[in-house]
Amino acid sequence: MDIKPIVAGNWKMHKSGEEGVSFVGKIKNRILDKVEAKVIFCPPFTSLFSIVKALNGTDFSVGAQNAHFEIDGAYTGEISVGMLKSAGVQYVILGHSERRHIFGETDVWINKKIHAVLNAELVPIFCIGETLDDRKSNQTTLVLENQINLGLQGMESIDPVKMIIAYEPVWAIGTGETASTDQVAEAHAYVQSVLERMFGQVGYEVPILYGGSVNENNAMKLIQTKGVDGFLIGGASIKEESFCSIVEQVSKYYKR
Repeated sequence: MDIKPIVAGNWKMHKSGEEGVSFVGKIKNRILDKVEAKVIFCPPFTSLFSIVKALNGTDFSVGAQNAHFEIDGAYTGEISVGMLKSAGVQYVILGHSERRHIFGETDVWINKKIHAVLNAELVPIFCIGETLDDRKSNQTTLVLENQINLGLQGMESIDPVKMIIAYEPVWAIGTGETASTDQVAEAHAYVQSVLERMFGQVGYEVPILYGGSVNENNAMKLIQTKGVDGFLIGGASIKEESFCSIVEQVSKYYKR
């Protein structure tokens, strides 16, 4: 299966609706006709409708940063997958380290969310990754395998078109630190092996993104790293020059 590289921008808690529309308009004008990557913008909930409208008729896609697993109910402050789908969203980030470590989301909750997103025919961007303590104690592979096994529990098969994995070492998110290309290659190879054991050859075809202080200066060497199918970007995704540069580098240098 031919895999198109993916660049997903996680805006986190940045940009108002007007700022977001202006931003994607500038990105669209700069790279729309020369991009070979799948570009996904993940703005805050308050901007989803306006960003979807601004990107209508383009190949760019929109993702949400989270979702609740229940269809509806008394869950103050939560957003259901049905609400996201009605907004025109196609992707949903799940299991991000900030959700795990700041807001206490468990693997059980993340698993429920993955099933809810898949049942709604949306695509999860399922985040996994180890802490610095995990890596120092040589627990990286164990942590990754546990997160994958628990996150994908109950799935008898997997469709590489309907699932994205994002490897984000927690110690390299927003810190300016980036895992070495050897560390990234080893982690991605291990993730592929776990998916292949669980789902057979089709598991190997699931795209795996790298996230962890990716910027315009390190994108070229990272996208050429074996097993890296694109990026989930934080800080650099809200800067026009940085984001455009990364997308262009991914389009030019990606090879699986």
